[in-house]
Amino acid sequence: MQAISDPEDGSAISIKDLVKRFEDITAVDGVNLEIKQGELFGLLGPNGAGKTTTINVLCGILKPTKGTAIVGGYDVRKNLKEIKALIGVCPQEAAVFKFLNARENIELFGSLHAIPKKELKERTDTFLESLDLTEASKRKAKGYSGGMLRKLNLIIALISDPKIAFLDEPTVGMDPRARRATWKFIGSLKDQGKTIILTTHYIEEAEALSDRVGIIDYGKLIELGTPKELMKKHKAKNLEEVFLKITGRRILEGI
Repeated sequence: MQAISDPEDGSAISIKDLVKRFEDITAVDGVNLEIKQGELFGLLGPNGAGKTTTINVLCGILKPTKGTAIVGGYDVRKNLKEIKALIGVCPQEAAVFKFLNARENIELFGSLHAIPKKELKERTDTFLESLDLTEASKRKAKGYSGGMLRKLNLIIALISDPKIAFLDEPTVGMDPRARRATWKFIGSLKDQGKTIILTTHYIEEAEALSDRVGIIDYGKLIELGTPKELMKKHKAKNLEEVFLKITGRRILEGI
């Protein structure tokens, strides 16, 4: 199946007038967005703003109600098989088998992608070392802390060497030291030319890592730009201040 749009145009993801409704709730409301190849894009918003729903549409978990979404040149409505071969997804909830150890989990998911055994072992060793899980890799995952489970989840999402990675709250539950180490690891993915879509409630994380950020609220994309551009536009000292200024009505409403 040939891509319907040429990824050589520089776009990894193209979203046009995207709408996703659930009965009487519009979770995504007319979003338009282009994410460039090799870009680390931060998608920010309050709880229930539409971030995860947008990602789930792009990954093919949910069907859009209206509009188009093109991932790696393929339409999410028609070419899910091709899209799934291009992407890796780190969901909010840890998707691991807790009766297996870290290495067994990684190698199980890697085998589903038909990665040759030698290559899979090499990738597994590299990821475990990069995220400081080597020592714990022989322990069953049921004894892992929340932060360790997030690291394992991240490795599983990336073991297939995807061109596009969706990282939904990848550092939740990590202590500050582990979070910083994970930031470095995520930054290294961009150095490899991967396109990364990051959602996070740690606004300093998005500021430190993202080439650009989009802020979504009530299903609408209400701001887009580099962290520096948005700080300058809103006369803010950091991205968190920008975020609070433009999504403040949720706080006032107690949502």
